[in-house]
Amino acid sequence: MQRWRGQDEIPTDWGRCVVTIGVFDGVHRGHQELISRAVKAGRSRGVPTVLMTFDPHPMEVVFPGSHPAQLTTLTRRAELVEEMGIDVFLVVPFTADFMKLTPERYIHELLVERLHVVEVVVGDNFTFGKKAAGNVDLLRKAGDRFGFAVDSLSLVAEHHRDETVTFSSTYIRSCVDAGDMVAAAEALGRPHRVEGVVVRGDGRGRDLGYPTANVAPPMYSAIPADGVYAAWFTVLGHGPVVGTVIPGERYQAAVSVGTNPTFSGRTRTVEAFVLDTDADLYGQHVAVDFVARLRGQEKFDSVADLVTAMGTDTDRARTILSAH
Repeated sequence: MQRWRGQDEIPTDWGRCVVTIGVFDGVHRGHQELISRAVKAGRSRGVPTVLMTFDPHPMEVVFPGSHPAQLTTLTRRAELVEEMGIDVFLVVPFTADFMKLTPERYIHELLVERLHVVEVVVGDNFTFGKKAAGNVDLLRKAGDRFGFAVDSLSLVAEHHRDETVTFSSTYIRSCVDAGDMVAAAEALGRPHRVEGVVVRGDGRGRDLGYPTANVAPPMYSAIPADGVYAAWFTVLGHGPVVGTVIPGERYQAAVSVGTNPTFSGRTRTVEAFVLDTDADLYGQHVAVDFVARLRGQEKFDSVADLVTAMGTDTDRARTILSAH
């Protein structure tokens, strides 16, 4: 899969293509329907399929300071859509100037002149251009004029817990915020992932017999509610074996998210106790895939009570993950 950053990286001799457009944060089940439809259209037409996304999140530019929690990094998004058959991952810098493009210029300059689209696949609620004035109807009218088709899909919904849930990034963020990792996984089609680099903490876990990897995620990452979770832990990349941990393979873990109130902590951390290994993971880029919440954050009366709870958490995490 080719990865382009900005319109200037589109080759001047670029041919025709099918394009699907959106932020695609999470690449959730709704996005997957959209991407699958676009890939199918590209293959039936014998042309590449381009996924066009944006960085930073448009909300941060339109309303500075309102950047929503990020479900997936750009790198992770690229990996997921490549697995689905996307040929080109195009990241358009969402700038103040780009925000001011009228819908007509957006279509003519980007879709027609640069990408040479033969078909555009978007959601029914797709809007674009200055003040989000462009919509699917306007896109179809432009398609009639410039010779490209428009395929729009309804949002994916499913009956869940006595209500109909529409799968969206906003809904999944609310699940993550609440610590409901089961509901988040149902909407994503996989467990919610938090990536980051393992940094040095205070070393208290090792003293207690539960050495943890202190994961520092990127800014804006969607971190689950405070509590303890069963999760899969993976060292990313294809480097050498780290102790007994093989990069790319997943390992069972009990993960604490919160401020360590038993020790009057103030800094919110993500600390993973990786089962059955004592590998030195400092500096490694890792992924934590949250499967289920075991309990909320608690302040224990004594360190002994905390250690007992950690033992119970570890046993429960092992049981849950062994069933997956």
